[in-house]
Amino acid sequence: LFFGFFIAFAIKVPIFPFHSWLPDAHVQAPTAGSVILAGVLLKLGTYGLVRFNLQMFPLESVQAAPLIAALGVIGILYGAWVSYAQTNVKKLVAYSSISHLGFVVLGIFALNSQGIQGATLQMVNHGISTGGLFLMVGILYERYHTKEMSAYGGIWKVMPLFGGLSLIVALSSMGLPGLNGFIGEFTILLGSLGSNVLGFFYTLLGTVGVILAAVYILKMYQHVYMGEFKAPPAHDGHGDHDAHDEENHGLKLHWTELAALVPLLVAIFWIGLQPGGFFDVMGAKTSDLAANVEEARIYYVDTLEQDTEELALPADTTEASAEATQENAGE
Repeated sequence: LFFGFFIAFAIKVPIFPFHSWLPDAHVQAPTAGSVILAGVLLKLGTYGLVRFNLQMFPLESVQAAPLIAALGVIGILYGAWVSYAQTNVKKLVAYSSISHLGFVVLGIFALNSQGIQGATLQMVNHGISTGGLFLMVGILYERYHTKEMSAYGGIWKVMPLFGGLSLIVALSSMGLPGLNGFIGEFTILLGSLGSNVLGFFYTLLGTVGVILAAVYILKMYQHVYMGEFKAPPAHDGHGDHDAHDEENHGLKLHWTELAALVPLLVAIFWIGLQPGGFFDVMGAKTSDLAANVEEARIYYVDTLEQDTEELALPADTTEASAEATQENAGE
């Protein structure tokens, strides 16, 4: 039953190697669909792992934690590596979701209060930061009608406000201190380091994932926003060739686009600078859950020690019998 629930939720998250559906789904979805998918729907999987697997099967969670956390770490590194190789900006953001949600899985299966709190907060952070990245891609697509990074360049020069807002969202996604992404990822890594079932090696690999996130995010930002400006195709307005002219759709943020981005930016700074209130809300529940799982872990360790002693007992008895026989023979 534990693995039945796990596989169902792993596909939904998705956890490596159940991830193959996500990049294509994001690329084919409209901007609103991608924002909802990243912001809400993917969290049903990680929420299910907490509410069902950890609560209903604490002992099995302890036994499976090293394996599942390893899959999370693989997802962190794999998602970051493949993101770096992408030329399609929307697919890059999609693969970054796999990497970020790997952190959530790592925090959940650290099986301590700190890890679970970090994972819970990172679910929220991922929806904000990655949702913002998809909005950014959608705004660009409305003007260029392509998702290939080679078509973009120098956006900052003609859309400085959009470039600045996008930079904040990008830095949030890569976990810059002072922004929301740093709080969640750092708490997860602390939980992993202090975990009784994981430890230093998992934390080290997770830290490498943070560094790789900076690499692919900054690469994307450099290609799209820096360098020589590449204008969108312009002819006859919004016609057969899906292009725009300056009057029809200029390179300026519309107020509706700004209204969609500003609340996300407020949340990015709010969580990044004042995370205490969020931890207070989830503290009691996560502590109770972690205590329940810790009881299962102690029971599991005690059972293993008892079984080991019972297996060693016949050998000890045989040795004692042999010594007694030798003493009797000597007498």
